[in-house]
Amino acid sequence: AGKIADAIKSSFGGIKEFNEAFQKAAVGQFGSGWAWLVKGAGGKLEIVTTSNADTPIAHGKTPLLTCDVWEHAYYLDHQNNRKGFLEAWFDALPNWAFADAQYAAAQGQGEAWKYPV
Repeated sequence: AGKIADAIKSSFGGIKEFNEAFQKAAVGQFGSGWAWLVKGAGGKLEIVTTSNADTPIAHGKTPLLTCDVWEHAYYLDHQNNRKGFLEAWFDALPNWAFADAQYAAAQGQGEAWKYPV
C-alpha cells in the first residue's frame, strides 16, 4: 500500500514482477552480500545488489528495503537453498511501512530513519 506500491507498479509493472526481479537479483548475487530496493537517479526505483559491506548510499542511491543474502542469514533454515529463503522472506519479512516512509522521505516528504543516538 501507499506511494511505494504505486512506485513499484510504475517501475516494475506490479508486486509480482518486482518479487521476481528482486529474487533473481538476490539469487544471482555471488557470495556474501545484499539485495536492495533503492530510489535511483530520476526517482525511479531500482533493484541493486552489493557485496560484503558495500551500500547503495556510497553510490548515490537511497535504500528503501534490503535483504541479507549472506549464507548466515538463511543456512540453518534453508541450507543451500537461497531461492527458497528469498521466497519465504518475501512472503513474511519485508517491512513495507518502513519502505514507504523511506520512499516518502527520499522525495522530501518526511524524515528518513536515522540511527538512534
